[in-house]
Amino acid sequence: MNRNFRIFFYVAVLTLSLIWIYFSRIPVEATSASGKIAPYTGFLAPEISLRDTYGNEITLSELRGRPVIVNFWATWCPPCRAEMPAMQRASMDYADEKVIILAVNSINQDSLPAVTQFVDEFDITFPVLLDTQGIAANTYQISSLPTTFFIGKDGIISEVVIGGPMAEALLKSRIDRMLEGAP
Repeated sequence: MNRNFRIFFYVAVLTLSLIWIYFSRIPVEATSASGKIAPYTGFLAPEISLRDTYGNEITLSELRGRPVIVNFWATWCPPCRAEMPAMQRASMDYADEKVIILAVNSINQDSLPAVTQFVDEFDITFPVLLDTQGIAANTYQISSLPTTFFIGKDGIISEVVIGGPMAEALLKSRIDRMLEGAP
């Protein structure tokens, strides 16, 4: 083959390849997450800002510098009910280490009276946040309850636990690993 033909051939193949790539791509709106990046271990935790049961607004990024556990739950969820006493004890046991537990209730699938009764029944003293429109659950792409995110002082997710109930010993070992900075 002569030199000009080879150049033409390579340019044609490259052009057709680029056209193929362009037209075979999947549009963002056709993906299940609609372009949102799921929160994964090793990545910065997505921002959430919700009101607690007392009306105080809590913003995740304002807690940076402290280890945070974000637990998505509902009152009607049996594993959520089973693991909540362990969450409460961990909240008390790790208070000196400044560990913050945030219980994010999917209030759009629950009711405020049920949440209030649940908090009273289990003597929960850590913040219970109300996800009234499901925005936090959508941001964190929650598909199963309970789902728990362990977030280091730097705001990076160190572990995600989907399902439960989480035994108290397992919860505390995960908190210890998070405090040590282990991945």
